[in-house]
Amino acid sequence: MLVNPRSGPGWSFDRLQRVFARHWDRAGMELTYQFTQSAADGVAKARRAAEQGVEALIVVGGDGTVSTVGAALLGTATALGVVPVGSGNGFARHFEIPLTPARAVAALAQAEPALIDVGVVNERPFLVTCSMAWDAAIVRSFERSPLRGIIPYVFAGAYELLGYVPQPIAAELDSGETLRFDDALIFTIANLTQYGGGAVIAPQARPDDGQLELVVARRQDVPQLVANVARLFNGTIERVPGLVFRRFRSLRVQRAQAAAIQVDGELATAPAEVTVRVLPRALRVLVPAGATAAAG
Repeated sequence: MLVNPRSGPGWSFDRLQRVFARHWDRAGMELTYQFTQSAADGVAKARRAAEQGVEALIVVGGDGTVSTVGAALLGTATALGVVPVGSGNGFARHFEIPLTPARAVAALAQAEPALIDVGVVNERPFLVTCSMAWDAAIVRSFERSPLRGIIPYVFAGAYELLGYVPQPIAAELDSGETLRFDDALIFTIANLTQYGGGAVIAPQARPDDGQLELVVARRQDVPQLVANVARLFNGTIERVPGLVFRRFRSLRVQRAQAAAIQVDGELATAPAEVTVRVLPRALRVLVPAGATAAAG
């Protein structure tokens, strides 16, 4: 169990440890705990676990920690499990992992391993989404907020929208198609279905089909998006007129200038040109028995 003690409020490690012991400490299994002191420390401990042949590494944390640790397990036989205690929990929501930590621990004890795809943006792996327009700028304001949850995220989005100036974006897909946008507000690449917080940005994204999903909304689409915001949370955003959806294996993005991007809920610096590709079935994860969202 790899625990990020700084992830999210409202949970107790002592209580969670008792739940782990009840569901995981059984004959033939060795149960140990580690804590992440930093992102680099989490990576080092994840790699060491894989090298030592650890069967499953259960991360107690948010999407940022899950992404960092998951990247360290690429191509190994160690399965990644997730007990969500972050603010968005997009990974857990996609795979129908309970959002209550104690229930998540119990569900993962009955989970089955499955291989999923992983996205790579400028050689940085991501498990859930990456974004390159206003949808990335939101993270900047959200990170400054002392609160977590969907309401602060909405306020962060509204604040960034007031001053956000779209820049031209050209996207060249491996199919040979080139898309050009002068005023993209949402430019998201999804490996899984949602940002987190219940916002389903790519309803058709599948974790094991060897493809990623591009979702684009332009400034002119904002009235339609506002009028249909409920569709973002009920999985029917594809019905909103004007939005662009494309599936791809590799993508080259050319922007007018360098700007930060969002990678699994965290900001990252990026040059004007960005490359994105998929690593098919590169990560082993634990999926609760009976979960439907993981189906290809």
